[in-house]
Amino acid sequence: MSQRQVLQGVMSLLRPLLLDVVPTIQQTAALALGRLANYNDDLAEAVVKGDILPQLVYSLAEQNRFYKKAAAFVLRAVGKHSPQLAQAIVDCGALDTLVICLEDFDPGVKEAAAWALGYIARHNAELSQAVVDAGAVPLLVLCIQEPEVALKRIAASALSDISKHSPELAQTVVDAGAIAHLAQMILNPDAKLKRQILSALSQIAKHSVDLAEMVVEAEIFPVVLTCLKDKDEYVKKNASTLIREIAKHTPELSQLIVNAGGAAAVIDCIGSCKGNIRLPGIMMLGYVAAHSENLAMAVIISKGVPQLSLCLSEEPEDHIKAAAAWALGQIGRHTPEHARAVAVTNTLPVLLSLYMSTESSEDLQVKSKKAIKSILQKCTYLPALEPFLYDAPPNILKHVVGQFSKVLPHDSKARRLFVTSGGLKKVQEIKAEPGSLLQEYINSINNCYPEEIVRYYSPGYSETLLQRVDSYQPLAN
Repeated sequence: MSQRQVLQGVMSLLRPLLLDVVPTIQQTAALALGRLANYNDDLAEAVVKGDILPQLVYSLAEQNRFYKKAAAFVLRAVGKHSPQLAQAIVDCGALDTLVICLEDFDPGVKEAAAWALGYIARHNAELSQAVVDAGAVPLLVLCIQEPEVALKRIAASALSDISKHSPELAQTVVDAGAIAHLAQMILNPDAKLKRQILSALSQIAKHSVDLAEMVVEAEIFPVVLTCLKDKDEYVKKNASTLIREIAKHTPELSQLIVNAGGAAAVIDCIGSCKGNIRLPGIMMLGYVAAHSENLAMAVIISKGVPQLSLCLSEEPEDHIKAAAAWALGQIGRHTPEHARAVAVTNTLPVLLSLYMSTESSEDLQVKSKKAIKSILQKCTYLPALEPFLYDAPPNILKHVVGQFSKVLPHDSKARRLFVTSGGLKKVQEIKAEPGSLLQEYINSINNCYPEEIVRYYSPGYSETLLQRVDSYQPLAN
């Protein structure tokens, strides 16, 4: 017998048990179906093909609370695997019945229904819209106000799953009054509930300036910053994500976060965790710094640069290194002062080695190169630039020599140091295309020095001197 035939056999045995006159047999049969469907999508598909869903939906409206929980579990177990399986649940009319269950007296039934609705909504905007159209949102908002913590968690999770797909769907959640109730629970002692609350607020705030402002107006600052110190890693991550989703929209929202102490709190949080938990905080600092010189300076003053440099060098994952490289580029690209703040942490050589390493992902190479260029184009701190004369590939070298050509004409101390450190000699060894930008930069540097000094440090000059010795005729006494 094939696996398919076995499955069909199992379904044909379980299906009549759903109609059994003994309630406990009905419930046990439903639980068995739920566990099978939960296991993988083949088994879930067999439940759909076995024509079991219409029977479940019919019984969901009629039976006792134990059966309702078991039936909702089957619907959730089928719907979680794919949009196609979730659509099969919608097509058999389950949404209306599940929404009625959200009004059930028993909190366990409400929880099971909310869970199934969330699993259907999470797949895509169309399925989410179907859940909204069935009238689920206002009832889910009532569920988050119930005393049972487990019900609050699942209802908040479902609201998060509905909100994530589009501004319009998030708006329906906002219109049902969700934000105020969610915001009140940010300091709830239950870590799993906090995770879901922060996630739901993030999924609302991410879509637009208006939605982000509505979340901020619920007075989540500064209370949300305490979540960055939470013992639960995912509370930290979701709090950082919420702050990131607000900060990214406008300079004004970023400024509000900085004024509340948000930049410093996120930097401390990055220092207290590792890996993917750090990622949203790293990105948040990049978004804040990207908006303006002053906001980038706020990140620098809060000691964000050493922390990001640490992430760049100690994180094993390329995508986290790439985010840190991007954030450092956003900080350093504004003015010479900003660029110097990044350069003094010895970040530029690390970025260069990541850019040149064949082991780095393409994204990490691109972000490292972009960060190097944007920092170099503002950097006038020459001690940080000089190592690049020796190590940098031609496409980066051009920017380094360009910076020297800008600084040396106006700084006599730097001109002297450039000679004694071997920089001028190195510049003479660079082979540039005649008429290229690089050649122009080299000419600008050479014009800062007397001709004989430039000649002295040019390749082959010692041979020229030796030839003159050979051909020199001493004066006869």
